[in-house]
Amino acid sequence: MNKPESFFTAEPALPVESCRAQLALILGSTDFDATGREHRFLSYVVEEALSGRGDRIKAYTIAVEVFGRGQSFDPQTDPIVRIEAGHLRRALERYYLTSGQRDPILITIPKGGYVPVFARRAETQLAPLPAPLVAQPVTERPPLWRTRSRLLTAVLMVLLAIVASASAWWWGPAKHSEPEKPRVLVQAFDNPGGTQAAGVVATGLKEEIVEQLSKFRDLLVMESAPRPDDASLAPPRFVVAGSVMLSDEAFQLRVRLINRGSGSVIWANSYDGPLKVSAFRDAQKEIARSVSQNLGQVYGVIFQADEDLNVSNAPDDWGVYGCTLSFYAYRLGMDPERRPAVRACLEKAVDRFPTYATAWGLLSLVYIDDYRFEFSADGASPAPVLERALDAARRAAALDPLNMPARQAKMLALYFDGQIDAALELGEESLKLNPNDTEFLSEYGERLAVSGKWKEGCPMIAVSRQSNPGISANYEADLALCSYFDGDYAQAATWLKKTPAPMNPIYHLLGAAIFGEGGNVAEAHRESEWLQLNHPELVKNLRRQVSMRLGRPQDAAAILGSLKKAGLVIPD
Repeated sequence: MNKPESFFTAEPALPVESCRAQLALILGSTDFDATGREHRFLSYVVEEALSGRGDRIKAYTIAVEVFGRGQSFDPQTDPIVRIEAGHLRRALERYYLTSGQRDPILITIPKGGYVPVFARRAETQLAPLPAPLVAQPVTERPPLWRTRSRLLTAVLMVLLAIVASASAWWWGPAKHSEPEKPRVLVQAFDNPGGTQAAGVVATGLKEEIVEQLSKFRDLLVMESAPRPDDASLAPPRFVVAGSVMLSDEAFQLRVRLINRGSGSVIWANSYDGPLKVSAFRDAQKEIARSVSQNLGQVYGVIFQADEDLNVSNAPDDWGVYGCTLSFYAYRLGMDPERRPAVRACLEKAVDRFPTYATAWGLLSLVYIDDYRFEFSADGASPAPVLERALDAARRAAALDPLNMPARQAKMLALYFDGQIDAALELGEESLKLNPNDTEFLSEYGERLAVSGKWKEGCPMIAVSRQSNPGISANYEADLALCSYFDGDYAQAATWLKKTPAPMNPIYHLLGAAIFGEGGNVAEAHRESEWLQLNHPELVKNLRRQVSMRLGRPQDAAAILGSLKKAGLVIPD
């Protein structure tokens, strides 16, 4: 399988003017979805590098010269540059997946620094690319697959090590009933003023953060560090610390997350507000919600910190933890070629740890993807696969009734089994358990929307997209479908063109419907031809495939009518 990097050749002596021209192409493109500050960030680091001043590109100089921070800026306590660099990397990835697919020069900012790297597209790999949304046949690989490259590289290395039959990890005796989880110690907040009132506030905030963070079941949240002589409990890898300052009328809270392995601050934020009893009570809950969501959610700060975790220094049973990372990496792009390896990894994980609820839940979600994205030539329903997904989800929920991946899997399995009311009831109940889980929020919003409750579900998807740092393949496609049923076909097309999953046939099916209904005949025919060429078995069974995804017959009929306008024949 080709990796994105294989389409480019490192070239240290690229012409400076060619690189500046590439920068201009990026900055002038509507597909470069970045803020003004991120435009300035990219311009600055590229110009510094091209001018031979790459050694000056540091977090401090970027903060001062680009973001206008003062001379006292400290990158250890203010992570603004690192956060904006992450946003910029994702914006560049999205650009090269869309209008930049044929650009001659690739500009990237590798993780671990801010110095840009310039590469030339290898001429031997160049081939005519189709119009937007029309990918190469399934035997080909698009030029730049949706990746968070270092995460996916690390995950693939883990999978290779894990899945190899000679690996003793799978066959060695398990030390515990569950594998290790990231351990997070929430320390008592400092009280620099030494006042009794600040001490009360600090205690209350710590308790609220512990409660909210503990809702993420794949973290082990600790209120106190283990004793040095207690060998039964591993020390925490992450520490939440902070301080509380009070004045007569206001409070200020500073919170930071420390990676104990490196001693570095990997996230920090400050919160302030009026010190009125009613207002502060609400503020305290909102602060705890913000902290726990930033740290604990899928693709959040802790997840991102483990992207570069050295396997040799990893927690016990890294293999199972690596399986969960590999699942979420797969979900970023829904790459069908990665699914079998992820499935195999999780199947071996539950075999070794049969009481690990998260692994059962994630395995169920993989089975559901098998059910909804694999198409049989005769149109037969793959009922055994769905039943397998239901069984795995029920087992996960029985093992840990509060586990969100288990609940997400069970909700999806019930929906595709036709038990729509039960699925939505479970979704509503689950969201109350952990409203900070943006991954679940988006999935529940999608289930609401496709069941016909568009006005309720679509805003949830939009909120989740804004709050979740891991932009998965589903968000834009879901919002495209929302715009379609809202009658805004131009906006639907805009959303769909941002979808980072060019090999998923369902997204091409949605594209054919959107362009067909919007009167864009050329694009609609391109999408129809792609489907007929690459997935004729799907085209033969359009009625069933559409109906199994949309809960209301009138919604399914609307999509089928649009597909007819795109030139597809709908069998009776």
